[in-house]
Amino acid sequence: MPCWFHHPALVYGIPDLENRGFKISVDKHGPVIDPDGECRVPNAEALAIAREYLALRFPKMKNAPLAESRVCQYENTSNGDFIIDRHPQLDDVLIAGGGSGHGFKHGPAVGDYVRRLLTAGLAPEPRFAFAAKATTQARGVY
Repeated sequence: MPCWFHHPALVYGIPDLENRGFKISVDKHGPVIDPDGECRVPNAEALAIAREYLALRFPKMKNAPLAESRVCQYENTSNGDFIIDRHPQLDDVLIAGGGSGHGFKHGPAVGDYVRRLLTAGLAPEPRFAFAAKATTQARGVY
């Protein structure tokens, strides 16, 4: 089974690893949380959404036992894009974030981009600026 992502439903899956079964996950922005105190147990609604999709895409697994479930917390920006911008009060500080686990695959390119910003004194791209982020979630980058 390959890794897959069903963009319209914002659901993805990863094949079986270590005989634990395959992973199915809904990748939608959730509420703002405190990662130090948030419960990592999925609520009934989240599990129902995953089960409903499982029944739709993999009908023979509709009633398969649930081997494991957990909340996969990660940081993200309001629009799903990186923050790579200079600190608003500290000229010698550059902040790079907003990618979390999804950003891992971009690590080498982001690192090179940050290096060039720091060594060549370039201005960050407007799409990565703090000004491009909002307090309301409107994901445009996946």
